[in-house]
Amino acid sequence: MRLRNKPWVPELIEAHQDLIIQAPQTDLAGHWAKRFANPALPIELEIGSGKGQFIIGMAQAHPEINYIAMELQSAAIGMILQKQIDLKLPNLQLFLGDGAAVTEFFAPGEISNLYLNFSDPWPKNRHAKRRLTYSTFLAQYHQILKAEGQLRFKTDNQGLFEYSLQSLNASGWLFDFISLDLHRSERQASNVETEYEQKFAAKGQVIYALDAHFEG
Repeated sequence: MRLRNKPWVPELIEAHQDLIIQAPQTDLAGHWAKRFANPALPIELEIGSGKGQFIIGMAQAHPEINYIAMELQSAAIGMILQKQIDLKLPNLQLFLGDGAAVTEFFAPGEISNLYLNFSDPWPKNRHAKRRLTYSTFLAQYHQILKAEGQLRFKTDNQGLFEYSLQSLNASGWLFDFISLDLHRSERQASNVETEYEQKFAAKGQVIYALDAHFEG
């Protein structure tokens, strides 16, 4: 969902460059660890962070991991930045950039785990190449992930979930976890929810989830 433009965002970003970086700056590939207070920690990436509830929750729950929130919409990343200015989480960095080009911004093996949460389903067949679990995207994820690094995916859209299972399988990924009803699974106790997830679950909608790693 596209948010309304927020004219105050550019000025906020300019004032807090220690917390956020904007594409097309590409010289951080292989050097993202230097952006964090503890560069020795593993780095996990969420593509499409929205208003940031998930990635902030993860950073708070797991201080032993560094997190990057990657978001294409400046209005959304600005809302995350507002929260991070108050929270000052040392293990969270924000990136205003396009998740369709992750190999331009991250070095091979730089990311430990990658999250896709409630991505746009692009339901029409002619738009399949835009789905973030299309084969060309999966190839990029494989490149930036460490060996055995996981892609962790959640959605409320059954069609996108079924498509993603097929796409991952065809691209050589192996499944470590699959749930057709995440909120009734054993993982729910540790599940950090997104804004969309809470909204959909409150309406009684099922949440689908999977973890997968590349084998090859």
